[in-house]
Amino acid sequence: MSVSLWVALALGLLVFFWAVGAYNRLVRLKNAIANAFGQIDVQLKRRYDLIPNLVEVARRYLAHEAQTLEAVIAARNQARTAEQTAAGSPLNAGALGALAGAEQMLGGALGKLFAVVEDYPDLKADQNMRELSEELTSTENRVGFARQAYNDHVLEFNDAAAQFPTLIIARLFGFQPLTMLASTTTEAERETLRIQM
Repeated sequence: MSVSLWVALALGLLVFFWAVGAYNRLVRLKNAIANAFGQIDVQLKRRYDLIPNLVEVARRYLAHEAQTLEAVIAARNQARTAEQTAAGSPLNAGALGALAGAEQMLGGALGKLFAVVEDYPDLKADQNMRELSEELTSTENRVGFARQAYNDHVLEFNDAAAQFPTLIIARLFGFQPLTMLASTTTEAERETLRIQM
């Protein structure tokens, strides 16, 4: 065998092993994204489990605010459905968009509930209401941290898939850029949660 054939063979093997490594890195990054979404999912479920308890405590004081309470429960149910869909396909931009929209509606409904609660000192002073509000605020913070971790993984994947020469492998195997999760809680809603405390 000639030297040029050995060099060509060595280069071919080098390219092959690089391609396998690049592909495996992209797969590993996608798996990390799915795992990070799992952390968001755990916190969202925790949040959804707190909301009915919060509404029941509020119902004792806000019987005439049934519309506000029902809006919170309806938004929670819609968000839970969207969360279940997104959990089934955590890399699907449509499912994540639907989840973000449902979460925004839930945040708005909770913001209205807490605005109403502000007008009722007895409800604000209720021990169960305070504890549930604190738990909800804590859970919101955990969702925020989990969302940031998810977005960090998405950014790492998108950067890896967009850089040459890994871009060639990404396109060859159909790796598409992924969408980050935007914060669904507005500053006004965060302030309402802080005031509730």
